[in-house]
Amino acid sequence: MSVSGISPLHEEHLPVVAIVGRPNVGKSTLFNRLIRKRRAITDAVPGVTRDPVTEPWMLADHKVLLVDSGGVKLDLEGLDSLVREKSLSLLTQADAVILLMDCTEITPEDEMLVEAVRPYSDRVVLAVNKVDDPVRDPLVWNFHAFGFSRVVSISSAHGLGIEDLEDALIELLDLSEPTSVQEEEKSIRLAVLGKPNTGKSTLVNLLTGKETSIVSDIPGTTRDVISGAFKYKGAKYSILDTAGIRRKSKVDEDIEYYSVNRAIGAIDDADVVLLMIDADIGLVDQDKKIAQLIVRKGKGVVLVVNKIDMLNKIANQIEALKDRVRFLFPILSFAPLVTISAKESTGIPGLLDTVWTVYKQLNKRIETAQFNTMLRTWSESYQPARSSSGHYKVFYGTQVSAAPVRFLLFVNKKSGFPTGYEQYLKNAIRRDLGFPYIPIEIELKERRRNTKENRL
Repeated sequence: MSVSGISPLHEEHLPVVAIVGRPNVGKSTLFNRLIRKRRAITDAVPGVTRDPVTEPWMLADHKVLLVDSGGVKLDLEGLDSLVREKSLSLLTQADAVILLMDCTEITPEDEMLVEAVRPYSDRVVLAVNKVDDPVRDPLVWNFHAFGFSRVVSISSAHGLGIEDLEDALIELLDLSEPTSVQEEEKSIRLAVLGKPNTGKSTLVNLLTGKETSIVSDIPGTTRDVISGAFKYKGAKYSILDTAGIRRKSKVDEDIEYYSVNRAIGAIDDADVVLLMIDADIGLVDQDKKIAQLIVRKGKGVVLVVNKIDMLNKIANQIEALKDRVRFLFPILSFAPLVTISAKESTGIPGLLDTVWTVYKQLNKRIETAQFNTMLRTWSESYQPARSSSGHYKVFYGTQVSAAPVRFLLFVNKKSGFPTGYEQYLKNAIRRDLGFPYIPIEIELKERRRNTKENRL
């Protein structure tokens, strides 16, 4: 396959700082505190974080990559072994490790982690968390017995001791000299959405060339929004793997509630959304609701029918599947549809070529003179319906934005303007001006026409 994978973390030329610890010591709270936004999901339930969550972080005027990891457990069940393996793998990748522990207790899991981290002690800062009150200060002395040279006390919840932690990391990474931060190359931002178990994480791992997300048959494996990056045909892409979105009535956990809301929020961060559909199951009502959100926000969208390797080899089965998607998905009649097998790595170049086409259309602009020339042609071919008070008329228009693509039309009467004529103009814009695969928004503005204005 011609898709190039992401460069390993150490090849990004950014220092990597990883936060590791057992469940419920406050890793995600510290992560959010350091990057100054609620990126990782936090909850009192142990084991909320599963996949490593990565975010750029400015440390002493230096850009680094901060990584939140899943809690490392001794007693393993379900996905725990995969989470532990992925979290401990960060020890070999990171330039600095924040070993986070709870000042109120030292557990067998802590002791196991200390031994796992010890070979990398020259890269470790032991951060003793939950020192929320001066009464707890003496508890920190117990942690010096582990023999790490860098020990700091903090409260990630209240922001206490954060400067001491940052100073220790600055010294460890030798960031004393400020450097100029180069402007990043612009990347095409993708978000992968869909119901659980449609293969979102498998696709993200394939595109990034690494195990960015944990893949499992257990629904709801992905909780946080997991980011990755890759290049294809010279263009840089960033990609967000999101939690599977189920019907509201099926979401009965607070953690899943936050996961779903952040998945929906990923639409805002994306240029193009890949809406994953299981070829064997087909469309569900939740897919249609996601589609409505995407169109409302003016984002590009590609319908990705995955798992075609699971279909029976019946003639025209894929074409019948496409026809059914089109029939059930009228709101996305414009959106391109591609079939892939993320597991078998088939159809991926065609998918990425389609993404590139959609992205270019999202960022295309039409000059006002050209637009009004075409507007006259369309109006001559088909005029708006007449109301009781006379004909509706379109005077002129202009494109007011790209990504999302919006056009402003000046009309004689806005109230009651025929929605069918708006749709006619949208179809004409897509057909004649090179926007066949993206959502288009038309805004009407009422204006009295004077005698000096040219007629359409």
